[in-house]
Amino acid sequence: MFLNGPRQAGKSTLARAVAERRHPARYLTLDDATTLAAAHADPAGFVAGLDGPVVLDEVQREPRLFLAIKAAVDQDRRPGRFLLTGSAAVMALPELAQALVGRVEILTLWPFSQGELAGRRERFVDALFGRRAPKPAGRPGRVRPPLEARLLAGGFPEPAARRTEADRRGWFAAYATTILQREVRDLANIDGLAALPQLLGLLAARATTLLNTAELGRSSGIPNTTLKRYLALLQATFVIQPLPAWSANLGKRLVRSPKVMLCDTGLLAHLLGADARRLRADRGLMGPLVENLVAMEIVKQSAWSDIRPAVYHYRSHAGEEVDLVLEDAAGHVVGLEVKAGATVDARGQRGLRALADALGKRFVRGVVLYAGATVVPFGERLHALPISALWTHGAG
Repeated sequence: MFLNGPRQAGKSTLARAVAERRHPARYLTLDDATTLAAAHADPAGFVAGLDGPVVLDEVQREPRLFLAIKAAVDQDRRPGRFLLTGSAAVMALPELAQALVGRVEILTLWPFSQGELAGRRERFVDALFGRRAPKPAGRPGRVRPPLEARLLAGGFPEPAARRTEADRRGWFAAYATTILQREVRDLANIDGLAALPQLLGLLAARATTLLNTAELGRSSGIPNTTLKRYLALLQATFVIQPLPAWSANLGKRLVRSPKVMLCDTGLLAHLLGADARRLRADRGLMGPLVENLVAMEIVKQSAWSDIRPAVYHYRSHAGEEVDLVLEDAAGHVVGLEVKAGATVDARGQRGLRALADALGKRFVRGVVLYAGATVVPFGERLHALPISALWTHGAG
């Protein structure tokens, strides 16, 4: 099994817990200089010397290990011998993609979801495809902690547990520096990535919008081929998460560009220079942060839901737009619109109504998630729900 995800999301902690309790195994990390040196000097000998089940943490730091692990797995196909973890996406590592195809199960560990932070198991995604629209648990009221606090804290375990904004800002500043100076450079195995901090800032300013590489190249001054490589590196290290365009055949031209999201709203807020005071003074910042939060919560929940829908966005050249489109294996579709305001008007439903009309019976329902506190039906298969329904629906 390969467990990948952003640095500091909790992969090592989870792998250690599994190795110590559920599935006893030896734990080795390539963050340790001695272990890395041994793996680098003789990858085949290093793997051959491993006795019994083993956890290899941050395995992407020595890509040549993958071929050695492939040989070991081909000789002994018993499952559970290797648990690999890494802070780089599997498909971004050709050595792994080619060596372990058909031999490894891949799981992604994102920062905590809002339900996990509250000790709840979210069932919102499965409920979206059910007979009745999901709704928040408990009495309607103000979200605790407030939505602004959730946006600023994000889901990474360490900053989410810190009590002051200053402490969190310090952590995110160090995190951004570490990711760009170490993780991306290690993956690229080259120097000369000085433009990455500026590029990441530009991407943060464009979060939840269509990714326009031509405009981004003009703003950053980075040549197109280099820009595409930098974007691939940021995606490979889970810093950014593209949201692909939905491509079902609706008999009309659709915009095919993906939206760009950041892996965590706490990191996004830091890159935007947003704190609680600025969010109160500039409500325009709330929209992208809230949409980014909802999109990543849906991505996380979809990974453990029973339905496992694919997640997209939808936009037509005619201006019809739906922030999130979820499609299950049978082709059933749910549309989600995200509003940072406490009210919803007809404009917030236009894209959902267009999607419903185009899909007919394939359209299960449309939901507007907003910062209000009540459930409001707008018509057949159309509802407005508080954003808190994401992590409180069906919670025990």
